Amino acid sequence: MDKTGASILSDHACELGEGPTYDPVTDTLFWFDILGRKLLRKAMDGGETLVQDLPEMTSALAVINDGHQLLLTESGLHIRDVSTGAITSYFPIEADNPATRSNDARVHPCGAFWISTMGRKAETGAGSIYRFLKGEFRKLVADISIPNSICFSPDGSTAYYTDTKRNILFRVGCAPDTGLPIDEPKVFYDHAGKKGGLDGSVVDADGVLWNACWGQGVLHAYSPQGKRIRSLAVPARQPSCPAFVGRNADRLVVTSAWEGMSDKARKADPHAGKTFLLDLPVKGRFEPRVLI
Repeated sequence: MDKTGASILSDHACELGEGPTYDPVTDTLFWFDILGRKLLRKAMDGGETLVQDLPEMTSALAVINDGHQLLLTESGLHIRDVSTGAITSYFPIEADNPATRSNDARVHPCGAFWISTMGRKAETGAGSIYRFLKGEFRKLVADISIPNSICFSPDGSTAYYTDTKRNILFRVGCAPDTGLPIDEPKVFYDHAGKKGGLDGSVVDADGVLWNACWGQGVLHAYSPQGKRIRSLAVPARQPSCPAFVGRNADRLVVTSAWEGMSDKARKADPHAGKTFLLDLPVKGRFEPRVLI
């Protein structure tokens, strides 16, 4: 494992830090404490972490335009006014099912939003993965337990995802202009039976997939052919999701969580829940804007 250094970007300890998204226009990182019902943001040029309390559990964010963001919450999609922080309902998703909440999501290069749901207690098969584009809503994957690692190749021809309970990374061919699958999922990397759980992922400009390995304090990198090519230590046992940040998208941040830890475990893992900046130059890329 590479002992690449890491610094603490934010010392706000999230119970379940997730969904980091960088906005290059404002040079700001946004992320969530899902269980704590909070939206966090921090300018990359310094300053404190700003926290907004949310009315419900929220797990992901996509930029619509300079003034508005799309939030994925336990009841569906909502629009956030960047200047005021006001949130308005937009599109319900499983809002009539109190047993589920939102989880992982990512914007396809064409502007489609792949979003997911899961059981509040990670019940087997309770979740799904959907695609939302310009008001069209379609289920893509059913009977999934803990959907994670939703991300895409730079040209949009490949999508990746996992069910953390199964611990297998899948890849599926996509239509670059619609973000819809065009063939059946295939195994990209089989992590079943190995330590740690496959959590959030991003894909860089070279097609390398970077995955946070929950429970192992590591960020793994996989080549486009599905070979593990690098492993970077993260100073928290439960890293949850990476994101590219910086004016050139050339740095990596990683969120983490203290969810499920005993007092003893938290003392042994003093940085659990914090957000880290890794001391490693990368060829990242910015998230596309979502088309609603």
